[in-house]
Amino acid sequence: MYTFAYCSLVVVCFGSISADVNSDSGFNFLVIVTDDQDIMLNGMFTTSPICCPSRSSILTGKYAHNHQTKNNSRSGGCYGRVWRETIEPAALPVWLSQAGYDTFFAGKYLNEYFSANIPPGWSQWFGLHGNSRYYNFTVTENGEVATYTNEYFTDYLDTKTVNFLKNLRADRHFFAMVTPPAPHAPFTSADRHKDLFPNVKAIQTPNFNISSTPLQKHWLLTMEPSTLPLKFLDEMDTIHRKRWQTLMAVDNMVENIVNILRQFSQAYDKRQPYETDIRVPLFVRGPTIKPKAVQKSAVALLDIVPTILQLANLELPSFLDGQPLPLQSDEDVLIERQLLVEYWGEGSLETYNPECPWAAQDRLQLCTVDAACHCQDAWNNTYNCVRHLATDLNFIYCEFKDNQNFVEAYNIANDLYQMKNIGFEILPSIRAKYSLAIQNLTACVGHTCHIIY
Repeated sequence: MYTFAYCSLVVVCFGSISADVNSDSGFNFLVIVTDDQDIMLNGMFTTSPICCPSRSSILTGKYAHNHQTKNNSRSGGCYGRVWRETIEPAALPVWLSQAGYDTFFAGKYLNEYFSANIPPGWSQWFGLHGNSRYYNFTVTENGEVATYTNEYFTDYLDTKTVNFLKNLRADRHFFAMVTPPAPHAPFTSADRHKDLFPNVKAIQTPNFNISSTPLQKHWLLTMEPSTLPLKFLDEMDTIHRKRWQTLMAVDNMVENIVNILRQFSQAYDKRQPYETDIRVPLFVRGPTIKPKAVQKSAVALLDIVPTILQLANLELPSFLDGQPLPLQSDEDVLIERQLLVEYWGEGSLETYNPECPWAAQDRLQLCTVDAACHCQDAWNNTYNCVRHLATDLNFIYCEFKDNQNFVEAYNIANDLYQMKNIGFEILPSIRAKYSLAIQNLTACVGHTCHIIY
Protein backbone atom coordinates (compact mmCIF):
# COMPACT_ATOMS: atom_id res chain seq x y z
CA MET A 1 0.00 0.00 0.00
CA TYR A 2 1.05 3.60 -0.50
CA THR A 3 0.75 5.08 2.99
CA PHE A 4 1.12 8.82 3.40
CA ALA A 5 1.75 10.54 6.71
CA TYR A 6 4.20 12.72 8.59
CA CYS A 7 4.96 9.93 10.99
CA SER A 8 6.36 6.45 10.96
CA LEU A 9 5.85 2.76 10.54
CA VAL A 10 2.36 1.60 11.47
CA VAL A 11 1.39 -1.99 12.21
CA VAL A 12 -2.29 -2.80 12.54
CA CYS A 13 -3.22 -6.28 13.74
CA PHE A 14 -6.76 -7.45 14.25
CA GLY A 15 -8.22 -10.78 15.21
CA SER A 16 -11.43 -12.45 16.25
CA ILE A 17 -12.03 -13.19 19.89
CA SER A 18 -13.58 -16.42 18.70
CA ALA A 19 -11.82 -19.34 17.07
CA ASP A 20 -14.31 -18.90 14.26
CA VAL A 21 -12.86 -16.09 12.14
CA ASN A 22 -16.21 -15.75 10.38
CA SER A 23 -17.96 -14.96 13.63
CA ASP A 24 -20.05 -11.80 13.76
CA SER A 25 -18.80 -11.08 17.28
CA GLY A 26 -16.30 -8.51 16.05
CA PHE A 27 -12.54 -8.09 16.25
CA ASN A 28 -9.78 -7.17 18.66
CA PHE A 29 -7.19 -4.60 17.57
CA LEU A 30 -3.50 -4.02 18.19
CA VAL A 31 -1.88 -0.89 16.71
CA ILE A 32 1.91 -0.43 16.96
CA VAL A 33 3.37 2.92 15.87
CA THR A 34 7.12 3.50 15.75
CA ASP A 35 8.59 6.99 15.61
CA ASP A 36 10.52 8.17 12.53
CA GLN A 37 10.51 5.45 9.91
CA ASP A 38 9.88 5.77 6.19
CA ILE A 39 9.71 3.45 3.23
CA MET A 40 12.42 4.98 1.04
CA LEU A 41 15.68 4.12 2.79
CA ASN A 42 15.61 0.29 2.81
CA GLY A 43 15.73 0.13 6.60
CA MET A 44 12.56 2.22 6.43
CA PHE A 45 14.33 5.03 8.28
CA THR A 46 14.15 8.78 8.13
CA THR A 47 15.44 11.44 10.48
CA SER A 48 12.68 13.16 12.48
CA PRO A 49 9.01 13.28 11.48
CA ILE A 50 6.49 15.88 12.54
CA CYS A 51 4.81 13.67 15.09
CA CYS A 52 1.87 15.43 16.69
CA PRO A 53 -0.31 16.05 13.59
CA SER A 54 0.07 12.48 12.34
CA ARG A 55 -0.64 10.91 15.72
CA SER A 56 -3.71 13.12 15.98
CA SER A 57 -4.85 11.85 12.57
CA ILE A 58 -4.36 8.23 13.66
CA LEU A 59 -6.64 8.83 16.66
CA THR A 60 -9.32 10.87 14.88
CA GLY A 61 -9.40 9.88 11.21
CA LYS A 62 -9.17 13.58 10.31
CA TYR A 63 -6.84 15.81 8.32
CA ALA A 64 -4.81 18.31 10.35
CA HIS A 65 -6.91 21.26 9.19
CA ASN A 66 -9.87 19.57 10.86
CA HIS A 67 -8.32 18.36 14.11
CA GLN A 68 -6.30 21.61 14.35
CA THR A 69 -3.05 20.01 15.50
CA LYS A 70 -0.73 21.75 13.06
CA ASN A 71 2.73 21.09 14.49
CA ASN A 72 4.57 19.82 17.56
CA SER A 73 4.09 22.93 19.70
CA ARG A 74 1.32 23.75 22.16
CA SER A 75 0.60 26.94 20.20
CA GLY A 76 0.34 24.77 17.09
CA GLY A 77 -2.39 22.68 18.71
CA CYS A 78 -0.32 19.79 20.07
CA TYR A 79 -2.29 18.73 23.17
CA GLY A 80 -3.72 22.23 23.20
CA ARG A 81 -7.09 23.44 24.41
CA VAL A 82 -8.98 22.60 21.19
CA TRP A 83 -7.58 19.07 21.25
CA ARG A 84 -8.36 18.47 24.91
CA GLU A 85 -11.82 20.07 24.95
CA THR A 86 -13.20 19.30 21.50
CA ILE A 87 -11.26 16.68 19.55
CA GLU A 88 -10.02 14.21 22.16
CA PRO A 89 -13.48 13.54 23.68
CA ALA A 90 -14.71 12.40 20.23
CA ALA A 91 -11.83 10.18 19.11
CA LEU A 92 -11.35 6.48 18.40
CA PRO A 93 -10.77 5.22 21.98
CA VAL A 94 -13.96 6.95 23.16
CA TRP A 95 -16.06 5.32 20.44
CA LEU A 96 -14.59 1.87 21.12
CA SER A 97 -14.98 2.24 24.89
CA GLN A 98 -18.62 3.19 24.44
CA ALA A 99 -19.04 0.05 22.33
CA GLY A 100 -17.77 -2.11 25.20
CA TYR A 101 -14.09 -2.46 24.31
CA ASP A 102 -11.28 -2.60 26.85
CA THR A 103 -8.80 0.01 25.63
CA PHE A 104 -5.07 0.12 26.41
CA PHE A 105 -2.39 2.69 25.60
CA ALA A 106 1.34 2.54 26.31
CA GLY A 107 4.02 4.82 24.88
CA LYS A 108 4.47 8.25 23.37
CA TYR A 109 1.13 10.05 23.03
CA LEU A 110 1.50 13.67 21.88
CA ASN A 111 4.69 15.73 22.16
CA GLU A 112 3.15 18.30 24.53
CA TYR A 113 1.48 15.78 26.86
CA PHE A 114 2.82 16.49 30.37
CA SER A 115 -0.13 15.62 32.54
CA ALA A 116 -1.49 13.29 35.18
CA ASN A 117 -4.81 13.29 33.32
CA ILE A 118 -5.89 10.18 31.44
CA PRO A 119 -7.29 11.10 28.01
CA PRO A 120 -10.93 10.02 27.63
CA GLY A 121 -11.76 6.53 26.46
CA TRP A 122 -8.77 4.59 27.79
CA SER A 123 -9.29 1.73 30.27
CA GLN A 124 -5.56 1.47 30.97
CA TRP A 125 -3.08 4.28 30.34
CA PHE A 126 0.72 4.43 30.39
CA GLY A 127 1.49 7.69 28.60
CA LEU A 128 4.98 9.16 28.16
CA HIS A 129 5.50 12.78 29.12
CA GLY A 130 6.86 14.76 26.19
CA ASN A 131 8.86 13.63 23.19
CA SER A 132 10.74 10.39 22.61
CA ARG A 133 13.00 9.13 25.39
CA TYR A 134 14.72 5.82 26.06
CA TYR A 135 15.98 6.16 29.65
CA ASN A 136 15.13 8.67 32.40
CA PHE A 137 11.49 8.88 31.35
CA THR A 138 8.33 10.03 33.10
CA VAL A 139 4.96 8.41 32.49
CA THR A 140 1.42 8.74 33.75
CA GLU A 141 0.32 5.29 34.90
CA ASN A 142 -3.45 5.25 35.17
CA GLY A 143 -3.48 8.71 36.76
CA GLU A 144 -0.28 8.44 38.81
CA VAL A 145 2.96 10.09 37.63
CA ALA A 146 6.07 7.89 37.85
CA THR A 147 9.69 8.42 36.81
CA TYR A 148 12.09 5.64 35.80
CA THR A 149 15.84 6.15 35.58
CA ASN A 150 17.43 2.87 34.59
CA GLU A 151 14.66 0.96 32.79
CA TYR A 152 14.69 0.98 28.98
CA PHE A 153 11.43 2.49 27.74
CA THR A 154 10.71 -0.02 24.96
CA ASP A 155 11.21 -2.87 27.45
CA TYR A 156 8.84 -1.07 29.82
CA LEU A 157 6.21 -0.95 27.07
CA ASP A 158 6.83 -4.63 26.33
CA THR A 159 6.13 -5.56 29.96
CA LYS A 160 3.00 -3.40 30.28
CA THR A 161 1.52 -4.66 27.00
CA VAL A 162 2.20 -8.32 27.72
CA ASN A 163 0.65 -7.95 31.20
CA PHE A 164 -2.46 -6.38 29.66
CA LEU A 165 -2.78 -9.22 27.13
CA LYS A 166 -2.28 -11.88 29.79
CA ASN A 167 -5.17 -10.52 31.84
CA LEU A 168 -7.76 -10.04 29.12
CA ARG A 169 -11.36 -10.86 29.82
CA ALA A 170 -12.70 -13.54 27.50
CA ASP A 171 -16.07 -11.81 27.19
CA ARG A 172 -14.79 -8.39 26.04
CA HIS A 173 -13.08 -7.13 22.94
CA PHE A 174 -9.91 -5.04 23.22
CA PHE A 175 -8.12 -2.24 21.43
CA ALA A 176 -4.42 -1.80 22.30
CA MET A 177 -2.12 0.93 21.00
CA VAL A 178 1.63 0.71 21.65
CA THR A 179 3.96 3.52 20.58
CA PRO A 180 7.69 3.00 21.24
CA PRO A 181 10.16 5.88 20.66
CA ALA A 182 12.45 4.08 18.21
CA PRO A 183 14.14 5.08 16.01
CA HIS A 184 13.64 8.76 16.92
CA ALA A 185 16.49 10.89 18.30
CA PRO A 186 18.39 10.59 20.63
CA PHE A 187 18.82 7.08 19.10
CA THR A 188 19.70 5.36 22.40
CA SER A 189 19.66 1.59 22.05
CA ALA A 190 19.26 -0.95 24.80
CA ASP A 191 22.70 -1.90 26.11
CA ARG A 192 22.33 -5.41 24.69
CA HIS A 193 22.08 -3.99 21.17
CA LYS A 194 24.67 -1.17 21.22
CA ASP A 195 27.33 -3.07 19.24
CA LEU A 196 25.13 -4.42 16.47
CA PHE A 197 25.48 -3.50 12.77
CA PRO A 198 29.10 -2.28 12.99
CA ASN A 199 29.45 -2.02 9.20
CA VAL A 200 26.09 -0.48 8.32
CA LYS A 201 26.22 2.91 6.61
CA ALA A 202 23.54 5.46 5.76
CA ILE A 203 21.76 4.78 2.49
CA GLN A 204 23.00 7.10 -0.25
CA THR A 205 20.18 7.39 -2.75
CA PRO A 206 20.63 9.31 -6.04
CA ASN A 207 19.41 12.50 -4.36
CA PHE A 208 21.75 12.15 -1.37
CA ASN A 209 23.59 15.35 -0.39
CA ILE A 210 23.24 17.13 -3.71
CA SER A 211 22.77 20.86 -4.13
CA SER A 212 19.64 22.39 -5.66
CA THR A 213 19.00 25.61 -7.51
CA PRO A 214 16.30 28.08 -6.39
CA LEU A 215 13.95 26.80 -9.11
CA GLN A 216 14.40 23.16 -8.08
CA LYS A 217 13.60 23.36 -4.37
CA HIS A 218 12.10 25.97 -2.08
CA TRP A 219 14.40 28.29 -0.14
CA LEU A 220 14.77 26.26 3.05
CA LEU A 221 16.51 23.49 1.10
CA THR A 222 18.71 25.81 -0.96
CA MET A 223 20.04 27.81 2.00
CA GLU A 224 23.73 27.49 2.80
CA PRO A 225 25.45 25.15 3.07
CA SER A 226 24.03 23.77 -0.17
CA THR A 227 25.50 20.37 0.66
CA LEU A 228 26.61 18.89 3.97
CA PRO A 229 30.39 19.03 4.42
CA LEU A 230 32.14 15.67 4.15
CA LYS A 231 33.08 15.74 7.82
CA PHE A 232 29.41 15.24 8.72
CA LEU A 233 28.92 12.09 6.62
CA ASP A 234 30.59 9.79 9.15
CA GLU A 235 28.21 11.12 11.78
CA MET A 236 25.28 10.28 9.52
CA ASP A 237 26.55 6.69 9.28
CA THR A 238 26.74 6.55 13.07
CA ILE A 239 23.19 7.86 13.45
CA HIS A 240 21.93 5.34 10.89
CA ARG A 241 23.50 2.46 12.86
CA LYS A 242 22.07 3.76 16.12
CA ARG A 243 18.60 3.94 14.59
CA TRP A 244 18.79 0.30 13.57
CA GLN A 245 20.02 -0.60 17.06
CA THR A 246 17.05 1.10 18.74
CA LEU A 247 14.66 -0.92 16.58
CA MET A 248 16.00 -4.24 17.86
CA ALA A 249 14.16 -3.77 21.17
CA VAL A 250 11.01 -3.07 19.15
CA ASP A 251 11.55 -6.38 17.33
CA ASN A 252 11.84 -8.12 20.72
CA MET A 253 8.63 -6.43 21.91
CA VAL A 254 6.66 -7.35 18.79
CA GLU A 255 7.81 -10.96 19.05
CA ASN A 256 6.70 -11.16 22.68
CA ILE A 257 3.33 -9.59 21.91
CA VAL A 258 2.67 -11.90 18.95
CA ASN A 259 3.67 -14.93 21.02
CA ILE A 260 1.19 -13.95 23.74
CA LEU A 261 -1.59 -13.53 21.17
CA ARG A 262 -0.76 -16.93 19.70
CA GLN A 263 -0.80 -18.56 23.12
CA PHE A 264 -4.25 -17.22 23.79
CA SER A 265 -5.41 -18.08 20.23
CA GLN A 266 -6.76 -14.58 19.83
CA ALA A 267 -7.62 -14.18 16.62
CA TYR A 268 16.76 13.10 11.57
CA ASP A 269 13.98 15.44 10.50
CA LYS A 270 10.92 15.08 8.33
CA ARG A 271 9.22 18.39 7.64
CA GLN A 272 9.26 18.49 3.85
CA PRO A 273 6.81 17.22 1.20
CA TYR A 274 9.09 14.50 -0.17
CA GLU A 275 8.68 10.73 -0.28
CA THR A 276 11.27 10.23 2.47
CA ASP A 277 9.09 12.40 4.72
CA ILE A 278 5.49 11.52 3.87
CA ARG A 279 5.49 7.92 2.66
CA VAL A 280 5.65 5.36 5.43
CA PRO A 281 5.16 1.59 5.59
CA LEU A 282 1.90 0.06 6.76
CA PHE A 283 1.57 -3.58 7.75
CA VAL A 284 -1.81 -5.18 8.50
CA ARG A 285 -2.25 -8.62 10.04
CA GLY A 286 -5.49 -10.46 10.75
CA PRO A 287 -7.41 -13.71 10.25
CA THR A 288 -8.93 -12.57 6.96
CA ILE A 289 -5.70 -11.08 5.56
CA LYS A 290 -3.73 -13.19 3.09
CA PRO A 291 -0.13 -13.55 4.38
CA LYS A 292 2.54 -11.57 2.52
CA ALA A 293 -0.03 -9.99 0.24
CA VAL A 294 0.68 -6.53 -1.16
CA GLN A 295 -2.06 -4.11 -2.18
CA LYS A 296 -1.59 -1.11 -4.40
CA SER A 297 -4.13 0.99 -2.53
CA ALA A 298 -3.23 4.56 -1.61
CA VAL A 299 -3.99 5.02 2.09
CA ALA A 300 -3.28 7.56 4.82
CA LEU A 301 -3.03 7.45 8.60
CA LEU A 302 -6.48 8.99 8.81
CA ASP A 303 -7.83 5.77 7.24
CA ILE A 304 -7.01 3.73 10.37
CA VAL A 305 -9.94 5.02 12.43
CA PRO A 306 -12.68 4.24 9.85
CA THR A 307 -11.08 0.84 9.22
CA ILE A 308 -11.20 -0.10 12.89
CA LEU A 309 -14.73 1.22 13.33
CA GLN A 310 -15.92 -0.75 10.31
CA LEU A 311 -14.31 -3.97 11.59
CA ALA A 312 -15.87 -3.32 14.99
CA ASN A 313 -19.29 -3.08 13.31
CA LEU A 314 -19.69 0.53 14.46
CA GLU A 315 -21.22 3.36 12.49
CA LEU A 316 -18.74 5.66 10.76
CA PRO A 317 -19.25 9.33 11.76
CA SER A 318 -19.88 11.50 8.72
CA PHE A 319 -17.09 13.91 9.67
CA LEU A 320 -14.28 11.35 9.26
CA ASP A 321 -11.90 12.42 6.50
CA GLY A 322 -10.44 8.93 5.99
CA GLN A 323 -11.85 5.83 4.32
CA PRO A 324 -11.81 2.18 5.42
CA LEU A 325 -8.93 0.18 3.96
CA PRO A 326 -9.95 -2.27 1.20
CA LEU A 327 -8.78 -5.23 3.27
CA GLN A 328 -11.00 -7.78 1.56
CA SER A 329 -10.30 -6.66 -1.99
CA ASP A 330 -8.67 -9.21 -4.29
CA GLU A 331 -8.23 -6.71 -7.09
CA ASP A 332 -4.61 -5.84 -7.82
CA VAL A 333 -5.62 -2.42 -9.15
CA LEU A 334 -4.72 0.98 -7.77
CA ILE A 335 -7.95 2.88 -7.19
CA GLU A 336 -7.57 6.55 -8.08
CA ARG A 337 -7.25 8.83 -5.08
CA GLN A 338 -6.07 12.31 -4.17
CA LEU A 339 -4.55 12.84 -0.72
CA LEU A 340 -3.80 16.11 0.99
CA VAL A 341 -0.40 16.74 2.57
CA GLU A 342 -0.36 19.79 4.82
CA TYR A 343 2.24 21.33 7.12
CA TRP A 344 2.55 24.52 9.13
CA GLY A 345 6.15 25.65 9.63
CA GLU A 346 7.60 26.17 13.09
CA GLY A 347 10.09 28.84 14.04
CA SER A 348 10.20 31.77 16.47
CA LEU A 349 12.60 34.10 18.24
CA GLU A 350 12.92 31.44 20.95
CA THR A 351 14.20 28.78 18.51
CA TYR A 352 17.23 30.91 17.58
CA ASN A 353 20.57 29.10 17.90
CA PRO A 354 23.43 31.58 18.48
CA GLU A 355 25.97 28.95 17.42
CA CYS A 356 24.74 29.31 13.82
CA PRO A 357 25.22 32.40 11.60
CA TRP A 358 21.52 33.20 11.17
CA ALA A 359 19.64 36.01 12.91
CA ALA A 360 16.94 35.50 15.52
CA GLN A 361 14.60 37.58 13.35
CA ASP A 362 14.78 34.87 10.66
CA ARG A 363 12.65 32.69 12.95
CA LEU A 364 14.34 29.46 11.93
CA GLN A 365 14.19 26.18 13.81
CA LEU A 366 16.39 23.11 14.21
CA CYS A 367 19.58 24.87 13.12
CA THR A 368 22.37 22.81 14.64
CA VAL A 369 26.14 22.75 14.31
CA ASP A 370 26.15 18.98 13.80
CA ALA A 371 24.07 19.58 10.64
CA ALA A 372 26.37 22.39 9.46
CA CYS A 373 23.69 24.94 10.53
CA HIS A 374 21.48 23.92 7.61
CA CYS A 375 18.13 24.63 9.23
CA GLN A 376 15.31 22.13 9.01
CA ASP A 377 12.30 24.36 9.60
CA ALA A 378 11.15 27.98 9.62
CA TRP A 379 8.09 30.03 10.54
CA ASN A 380 7.01 30.18 6.87
CA ASN A 381 7.90 26.63 5.87
CA THR A 382 4.17 26.14 5.36
CA TYR A 383 2.79 24.24 2.41
CA ASN A 384 -0.09 22.20 1.02
CA CYS A 385 0.29 19.39 -1.50
CA VAL A 386 -2.03 17.12 -3.41
CA ARG A 387 -0.77 13.57 -3.92
CA HIS A 388 -2.55 12.04 -6.93
CA LEU A 389 -2.35 8.30 -7.59
CA ALA A 390 -4.06 6.18 -10.23
CA THR A 391 -3.19 3.19 -12.39
CA ASP A 392 -1.23 5.37 -14.80
CA LEU A 393 -0.43 8.33 -12.52
CA ASN A 394 1.91 8.98 -9.59
CA PHE A 395 2.16 12.74 -9.11
CA ILE A 396 2.56 15.38 -6.40
CA TYR A 397 1.97 19.13 -6.61
CA CYS A 398 2.83 21.52 -3.74
CA GLU A 399 2.29 25.20 -3.02
CA PHE A 400 4.34 27.01 -0.38
CA LYS A 401 2.80 29.82 1.64
CA ASP A 402 5.71 32.25 1.51
CA ASN A 403 6.47 35.49 -0.27
CA GLN A 404 7.95 33.58 -3.23
CA ASN A 405 4.69 31.74 -4.07
CA PHE A 406 6.96 28.79 -4.68
CA VAL A 407 5.62 25.55 -6.19
CA GLU A 408 7.06 22.08 -6.56
CA ALA A 409 5.73 19.20 -8.65
CA TYR A 410 7.14 15.78 -9.44
CA ASN A 411 6.17 12.90 -11.70
CA ILE A 412 7.18 10.28 -9.18
CA ALA A 413 6.58 7.44 -11.64
CA ASN A 414 9.68 8.64 -13.52
CA ASP A 415 11.40 10.63 -10.76
CA LEU A 416 11.22 8.58 -7.57
CA TYR A 417 13.84 10.66 -5.78
CA GLN A 418 12.18 13.96 -6.74
CA MET A 419 15.24 15.49 -8.34
CA LYS A 420 13.49 17.40 -11.16
CA ASN A 421 10.95 19.99 -10.10
CA ILE A 422 8.47 20.39 -12.97
CA GLY A 423 6.21 22.82 -11.10
CA PHE A 424 7.18 25.69 -13.39
CA GLU A 425 7.10 23.58 -16.56
CA ILE A 426 3.69 21.93 -16.48
CA LEU A 427 0.87 23.41 -18.50
CA PRO A 428 -0.95 26.32 -16.83
CA SER A 429 -4.17 24.31 -17.03
CA ILE A 430 -2.60 21.40 -15.11
CA ARG A 431 -1.19 23.74 -12.50
CA ALA A 432 -4.57 25.45 -12.13
CA LYS A 433 -6.28 22.07 -11.77
CA TYR A 434 -4.07 21.00 -8.87
CA SER A 435 -4.15 24.44 -7.28
CA LEU A 436 -7.94 24.15 -7.23
CA ALA A 437 -7.64 20.64 -5.76
CA ILE A 438 -5.51 22.03 -2.92
CA GLN A 439 -8.03 24.81 -2.34
CA ASN A 440 -10.85 22.27 -2.04
CA LEU A 441 -8.96 19.66 -0.03
CA THR A 442 -7.72 22.17 2.57
CA ALA A 443 -11.36 23.00 3.29
CA CYS A 444 -12.76 19.46 3.00
CA VAL A 445 -14.63 17.62 5.74
CA GLY A 446 -15.74 14.00 5.61
CA HIS A 447 -16.88 12.71 2.23
CA THR A 448 -15.78 15.89 0.43
CA CYS A 449 -12.20 14.77 1.16
CA HIS A 450 -12.78 11.73 -1.10
CA ILE A 451 -13.65 13.65 -4.27
CA ILE A 452 -11.18 13.66 -7.19
CA TYR A 453 -10.77 17.31 -8.12
